Amino acid sequence: MALNLIVLGPPGAGKGTQAERFARSRGIPKISTGDILREAVAAHSELGLRAKSIMDRGELVGDDVMIGIVRERLGRPDVRSGFVLDGFPRTVAQAEALDEIMSGRDQLIVVNIPVPEAELVKRLASRMVCESCGTNALPNSSACPKCGCRLVQRTDDNEAVVRERLAVYERQSRPLVEYYRNRPTFRSIDGAQPPDRVAGDLVAAIEAAGSAVVEPVRVDGSLGGRP
Repeated sequence: MALNLIVLGPPGAGKGTQAERFARSRGIPKISTGDILREAVAAHSELGLRAKSIMDRGELVGDDVMIGIVRERLGRPDVRSGFVLDGFPRTVAQAEALDEIMSGRDQLIVVNIPVPEAELVKRLASRMVCESCGTNALPNSSACPKCGCRLVQRTDDNEAVVRERLAVYERQSRPLVEYYRNRPTFRSIDGAQPPDRVAGDLVAAIEAAGSAVVEPVRVDGSLGGRP
């Protein structure tokens, strides 16, 4: 049975780090929207060129392009044993499209990692990122833990911008969390804990969700066999 996981959470929740850690422990790919967007652009694929054109204009990549890129990525052989999705879906429209993509496959497990806003502002305002590969690092780190390059602070990690980003996330994520909340494979864990505790709770939540008796998901997102 494939382990197909979505990790949800606001900026600063640590979902990318936790997704990477879990994927590595299970030997399955961690798929982030940022990574596959950059890959598609570098490969000069049709969707990648569309995405580059949009980003070059300073606009956000729309659902149709993101869905197409994710559909292509989830069609590759390395996801047969499962995957961890980080950063997708971000909207209900993307979630509905993902259900269609997953038709006939093993169920999605969805774990939400909420963190209080005050803690998120504190984390993001002190966050350092690699200027080369974009990897997040702890505030006191001297170099990127992934590639060893120099760390810098993101220009959008000042408090005012952080609070606006969190407000946008809240508006977008509330309908998305509600879309998944009633599924037997949905879980929520406390993201305000130390990273190792969050990692332990994530594993426990995934194991509990994976043992739930579920029915196939229809394209409309409802459970098959129920009215």
